[in-house]
Amino acid sequence: MMRLIEASAATTELVEQPVPDTNRAEDLTLGAVVIGRNEGERLKACLTSLVPLCRRVVYVDSGSSDDSTTFARDLGITVVELDPAAPFSAAKARNAGFQALLAGGPIDLVQFVDGDCVVMAEWLKAGAAALAENPQLGLVTGWRSERYPQASVYNAMCEVEWHRPAGEISTCGGDMMVRTQAFTAIGGFNPAVIAAEDDEFCLRLGKAGWRLQRLPVSMTLHDAAMSRFGQWWKRSVRNGHGFAQLGDMHPPHLQRERLRVWLYGPILPLVFLLGYFTTPWLSLLALSAYALSFTKTARDLNRKGLGRSLAIKQAAFLTLSKLPNLLGMLTYYRRSWAGRDMRIIEYK
Repeated sequence: MMRLIEASAATTELVEQPVPDTNRAEDLTLGAVVIGRNEGERLKACLTSLVPLCRRVVYVDSGSSDDSTTFARDLGITVVELDPAAPFSAAKARNAGFQALLAGGPIDLVQFVDGDCVVMAEWLKAGAAALAENPQLGLVTGWRSERYPQASVYNAMCEVEWHRPAGEISTCGGDMMVRTQAFTAIGGFNPAVIAAEDDEFCLRLGKAGWRLQRLPVSMTLHDAAMSRFGQWWKRSVRNGHGFAQLGDMHPPHLQRERLRVWLYGPILPLVFLLGYFTTPWLSLLALSAYALSFTKTARDLNRKGLGRSLAIKQAAFLTLSKLPNLLGMLTYYRRSWAGRDMRIIEYK
């Protein structure tokens, strides 16, 4: 295994990369950027799944207090440690990793992955083949699955969330294989986006003329490791922050999600209170709207293969999620109006 040159920081300037003149996957060089913070054994499994299959691997650490950086260096992996004096974000970490990866020499394709995921070997081959065959593709992604969906209702919710149809897409999550030329052309991830930064990156990629595709191939095994209600609540707050920020940056993206939050967050509770003090049928109308949403969600989840009990539990959480989503949206608006930095909302 080649010993890689370590980097403790990354520059912000993107270096223009030559377009590979090939349509063979084996002729394209593949690197990987892994981001994480205190991922422990999950990070070790992630890095171990990548090192034998990638030309170079970079690990970007956001202030871990465990042995993450030591383990990565012992594998011969380039380690970038983000400056703790500046706010952390996944976008900043991925940009820093990309620059450190290219500092070691030209790379045609970059696999981005979170440190709580294990990458499937067959995915790396399939993703590279798709990008080699179609020069219009700027990004490909695959299917992410939850490693322990039975561990908690929250993990099971992630398993449902990850299931998306294959084909042409407009956005995807942070596990993605990106053409270096495409990444450079749009300037990488936007460091100001602290939630849904992957959606924002994909939207700019599409607007720049690149195509995005989800392949029908298992890509990563994810370990959400959510066992507490508080973790789920904070994750839902973060999602709401993403809804609002992307709504400002790329309207009308996520418009339906924002409208649902406004309806089931503040509007229906206010209607219920108004009816309680004035006209009782208004309260009944508000409760009926919640009941209808819950019933429809539970039925749809049951049709997707979830058992009745799990479908009911997930429908209840999804109905309740509009409240933390609302808090996240309001957090974004408050920060934006006050001109404050967008700091990450951690749930682990």
